[in-house]
Amino acid sequence: MSTEYAFDGKTIQSEFDFPGARRLIETVEAAAKRPSPDDIAEGVKQGLCKLISSRQFQLPDAFLHAEEDHYARRLVYRDPEDAFSIVAMTWGVGQGTPLHDHSGLWCVEGVCHGRIRIEQFAHRESRAGLERFRLEEVMTSEVGGAGCLIPPHEHHRILNDSEDDVAVTLHIYGGEMTRCTIFHPENGDWYRPEVRSLHYDG
Repeated sequence: MSTEYAFDGKTIQSEFDFPGARRLIETVEAAAKRPSPDDIAEGVKQGLCKLISSRQFQLPDAFLHAEEDHYARRLVYRDPEDAFSIVAMTWGVGQGTPLHDHSGLWCVEGVCHGRIRIEQFAHRESRAGLERFRLEEVMTSEVGGAGCLIPPHEHHRILNDSEDDVAVTLHIYGGEMTRCTIFHPENGDWYRPEVRSLHYDG
């Protein structure tokens, strides 16, 4: 029941060979049985914050490795019935995402190392192939902090705005997120959408 991938020539068993991995998965499994996406996400968020803050689990050192030209996505766990997946993202200094959605999946994101800047957007309208968004909130999240994204409120940007430290975040999705829509700035509040496939790094 473990996911394997290569890193620096070594094969990593990424699910159950690091402290607290089983507890993390059991926490998400229990929350995933709740009746609504809102209830599920809140249960996952509470459990994740508790696990991170109490240091009851720790990702392998490989997850602290930042890629030079993009933020890294590394699969931690994929539920056999596709109820959820857990992905670790590693952000080098200055690395971030464009404005994007979550392909209709609920998501909980928690900070395991460093800090990140989150810009939350609200979708306002669609016109002539463009989408209009309004920036609603900007926040900084540090170790132990977590937030929920529940469709249709699923649009944001993430940035590691530290000057000298890698950031690592854990993302738990209501399924496996294999693609998303990113939004390119066009004019003011208007953005041009582009569907993009997502891949995992080693």
